[in-house]
Amino acid sequence: MQLNEEQQAMLDGERGRAKQMAMRLVLDMAAAAGADELIPVQSAHISGVSPLTGGLGLRQFLARLGKDQSAEVAIPTTLNSAGCDPEQFDLMHITAPDFLEHNNEIVASYTKLGIRPTQSCIPYEWDGVVTEGVAAWAESNAICFGNSYCDMLTNRESGLSALACALTGYTPKYGLLVEGANRPNLLVEVSAELDDPTDFSILGDWIGTQRKSSWHTPLGPIPQIRGLSAELSHEQRKALTAAAANYGVPQLYIGDDRVPASGENEGSSIQDTLHFTQATLDQRYADLAPTAQPDLIVLGCPQASMGELRAIAKLLKDKTVLPTLEHLDTPMLWVFTSSQNKEIAESVGVAKVINDAGALLLANTCPEVVPYDRRWVKNILTNSMKAEHYIKSGLNGIPTAVVPLATCIAVATGERKIEAAEQNASSEESAIGRQQSAKRFSKINAVDQKRQDSERNAFEGRGLPSQGDFVVTGEAFVTEVPITLLGYVNRTTGEIEEAGHPRDGESVAGKIAIFPKGSGSSVAPYVLLELFYQGNAPLAIVNTEIDQQSAPACSLEGIPYAYGFDLEIVREITHGAQIELKRVGGIVTLRTIE
Repeated sequence: MQLNEEQQAMLDGERGRAKQMAMRLVLDMAAAAGADELIPVQSAHISGVSPLTGGLGLRQFLARLGKDQSAEVAIPTTLNSAGCDPEQFDLMHITAPDFLEHNNEIVASYTKLGIRPTQSCIPYEWDGVVTEGVAAWAESNAICFGNSYCDMLTNRESGLSALACALTGYTPKYGLLVEGANRPNLLVEVSAELDDPTDFSILGDWIGTQRKSSWHTPLGPIPQIRGLSAELSHEQRKALTAAAANYGVPQLYIGDDRVPASGENEGSSIQDTLHFTQATLDQRYADLAPTAQPDLIVLGCPQASMGELRAIAKLLKDKTVLPTLEHLDTPMLWVFTSSQNKEIAESVGVAKVINDAGALLLANTCPEVVPYDRRWVKNILTNSMKAEHYIKSGLNGIPTAVVPLATCIAVATGERKIEAAEQNASSEESAIGRQQSAKRFSKINAVDQKRQDSERNAFEGRGLPSQGDFVVTGEAFVTEVPITLLGYVNRTTGEIEEAGHPRDGESVAGKIAIFPKGSGSSVAPYVLLELFYQGNAPLAIVNTEIDQQSAPACSLEGIPYAYGFDLEIVREITHGAQIELKRVGGIVTLRTIE
């Protein structure tokens, strides 16, 4: 790749250690993607702020960057949600050791780099944020929203790769940035009647859960959804994209709006058709219904817009909740929003209605990144599938139910109780839902466990430019199903903790991990960094496709990484087999050891 004078100076270390590390990572990602040029970026958004999600890996990495006093971002850059509202920290009853100190340390480290400390997961709602042109965003819901509804385009960056783009001002031209690459690859036919934003949240999450090993979606599922109104509200669109992003959807299309035209010689890119019926929606609500009286209700995931805040205030007007640990007859109610929206809400009286009702209006944080005190938070209720997806994961591991906003408020004010009969019925329905989920995964498991009869025992791929030759031997950890690092991989032991996953309960620590790619949150690389710092990272990682979850951490810490293998590698390498991963030059060979 031909670098310009500024890019070469960064690579040579003339602009400081931080920019040199960033340029190396950008070039690694370019090589992994087969990109032959770097293009300027207009904006960046950095994820990985809460100590809960970033953990030790994030703090140690930022400390390394902080040693370079000249380190500063080159483009307008915003910061994702932090782990708490510092001004109301005591009211959040967080007991995690040194959490506020670590939270403030992380925000200060980012601010020192010249990043605007918005501490918000909704940069597309902020004044002054660039939402057009080429971007490098690393908050999954913001990526999907920005690509789908704004005049911008960003790849699904990780927190690390987005930071590298922010420091250098460049990104490789690959993935969604290549003309025609963002064409839809799934068709979703909706016949259900959708109105409440939670309906759309359930639809988005459902699309992601239909993933099949037969799909070839290297950029993630890109659904074209038919059957919805062309005039969706901001809140409906926001709920849909946020939940779809749970499973790696980087962009979606409503009807035929904005769908890129096919070229003369290009056929349809649609690989599958999904049908979301009224029965599907009803069943999902039954599966997600509360099975116990919640201790806490959380609203605003992603952070609440002014439209959502007004809707909450309208439902709370002249009503009361009991937000104290001494009075848990009704659950506490927490409402999360951005500091900008909170300021607006305070100026127009919306915040007063919410506060007067006894709810806690929080800023700078989001429900999925808070370390809840499990001594009293045993069950959570929300109206967001994004919140449900992460709160119930290994981040907090709290049972989380989902109902529409009006029902959440009714439970918060005591107008509706979760009765024992209702609990039993919904438990049965949830059991059915779990059985269906297990059935869906069982098909994947059957394929995952089966190895074709073949004499082939060697495969060839590529390595990252920043890594030299290596030879690694060890046990193969193989799965055809993507691995969701954040929340579903134990960041201390490396164990997969995702019910129904073919490798649930097994650890990647000390093994050569072979899987298509990662999925889920853009903060995932920090989980891999923490496993590395704890001594429990994989010996090496092998992906069939470029992986923004794995490659950045491997690039920065020298974990042997290889990619560009065909899919047969996860079908013909036996899980548990002894294998050798050998790099000579840019070529990496993987073979089984007899």
